[in-house]
Amino acid sequence: MNTSAGDISTMPVSSDALLARLDDWGLAYRLHEHIPLRTVEDAKTVEDQIMEPGLTTLRIKNLYLRDRKKRNLLVSVEQDREIDLKALGKEIGAPGLSFGSADRLMEHLGIFPGAVSPLAMITGAQKGVAFHLDRAAQQADVISMHPLINTRSVVMARGDLLAFLDRIEVEVNWI
Repeated sequence: MNTSAGDISTMPVSSDALLARLDDWGLAYRLHEHIPLRTVEDAKTVEDQIMEPGLTTLRIKNLYLRDRKKRNLLVSVEQDREIDLKALGKEIGAPGLSFGSADRLMEHLGIFPGAVSPLAMITGAQKGVAFHLDRAAQQADVISMHPLINTRSVVMARGDLLAFLDRIEVEVNWI
């Protein structure tokens, strides 16, 4: 099967396998199928389908970055937050931040561009990727993100996402 970004058969963990693992671990989510979403602007076109009425939902954008020392980072922040890479690098002790290439994204997170999300840490944890999450997540009831492909979104309770990250031994660095 092909996505808008590439052949998903080359991914180390498929979206279906990830969802099955979440099910096995008893972590709840609500799955939404939609057109490919590559940008925050694209995501805003389907927000009405994904929103959970009565719940504080954190909609995130995700940045796969490398620093000057060639360390790999995944940074997930509120989707409308302005990001200054120089200031972010200073805040997290990672000078010289730049965006990672599509090849490195597949190598270190096992996904294609446009599908970056905290759930990609299922591969990133084994590859030494550091994970940074917006403190706004601490106030959210649920968090909306891609389950490794950009034609699906899942909405997970904050506690279930944190339990997932704990289960795969990922330390959350709050920013």
